[in-house]
Amino acid sequence: MITAHFNDSFAPITDGVAGGVKNYAYWLNKKYGKAYVVTPEFPGYEDREEFEVIRYASIPYLARKPYRIGLHGISFEARERLRNIPLDIIHARSPFSSGAFARQIAKEKNIPLVASFHSQYYYDIKEQIPSETITRGLLALVADFYMKADAVWTVSNKTASTLRSYGYTGEISVINNGTDMVMPENFEEVRQNTGEELGIGKDEFVFCYVGQMVWHKNLKLIAHGLDELNRMGRNFKMIFVGTGDAENELEHMLLSLGLEDKVIMTGQIQDREKLAGIYARADLFLFPSIYDTFGIVVREAAALKCPCVLIEGSNAAENIIDGHNGFLCKNNVNSFSRKIIDIMEDRVKLAEVSDKAMRTLPEGWETIVDRAYQMYQDVIRRYKINHI
Repeated sequence: MITAHFNDSFAPITDGVAGGVKNYAYWLNKKYGKAYVVTPEFPGYEDREEFEVIRYASIPYLARKPYRIGLHGISFEARERLRNIPLDIIHARSPFSSGAFARQIAKEKNIPLVASFHSQYYYDIKEQIPSETITRGLLALVADFYMKADAVWTVSNKTASTLRSYGYTGEISVINNGTDMVMPENFEEVRQNTGEELGIGKDEFVFCYVGQMVWHKNLKLIAHGLDELNRMGRNFKMIFVGTGDAENELEHMLLSLGLEDKVIMTGQIQDREKLAGIYARADLFLFPSIYDTFGIVVREAAALKCPCVLIEGSNAAENIIDGHNGFLCKNNVNSFSRKIIDIMEDRVKLAEVSDKAMRTLPEGWETIVDRAYQMYQDVIRRYKINHI
């Protein structure tokens, strides 16, 4: 099987969707044929993947650095390369630039298009366009893109409900995201070494956040929750991993709250072993995002015995049972900080939940892609029957 995977972001950008695309392409290329990634060019970056990455023209996305806006309409070299590849199926991960490009190529080659829905675009659009009417109109266009695909996939049942709220009425298949994080045999050594490298005391309670530094990830709730803990005299360290538009403002906020000695901001970390070390050293992962649809980072952390605090009812909290394989709270500072304090005061319970999180949440990307391969076959089969 020869597949092409279109997305608006890819390495060196390290968001969850880009990581998923990379793992799909890697395992499909390794086990089932040839896989290609099609994505906007990123000046100064050289691809070194085990599969071919086809880049097309782009310009900076000034509102969301370091993202790029693809210009597929003038990308003649990329189009010609795709015309010469005997593709069996195309998988689009975005309804925007790369999605439009994917649909054009699929139509031209008369092959099926799978479209995955990953993001709560309402928050992205509303952040830049205050008008609710215009936002809803643009979401209707998003729904229309998915209505025209041959198969639509989401990463969770709650995410499927989000897509339906935009106006999509077709069939939806759910296939979760995976993780490439695994528990190292020398876990305690990794945990200790990371703590020493970061200057963290052996007995300090450590929180972490990994992801984009953007306000709609509910970063203000984390900051105010940490402030509440500090006011109550709790001893802790907080590690923020990631970059984004809100990074400098968040740093200033934490400084104004007097938390500079409690917080470590690492910026973006592309070294997966280094990131695994941070998960291993952290006792608790703080992820109160109501924006994310799945939260690969939640599964990554769980693989290193670091359970998560999430907002109950959020998409990212699907499959999380409070006090079993994670922790849930209300979307307010009092509930958030109270939940964290309860966790800090019961280390035995935390150890039990850490173990359950490790055993129930992570699933390897190879297993996920094996499942996806069978689903691709079904899509191709149905497409051929319907287009005889």
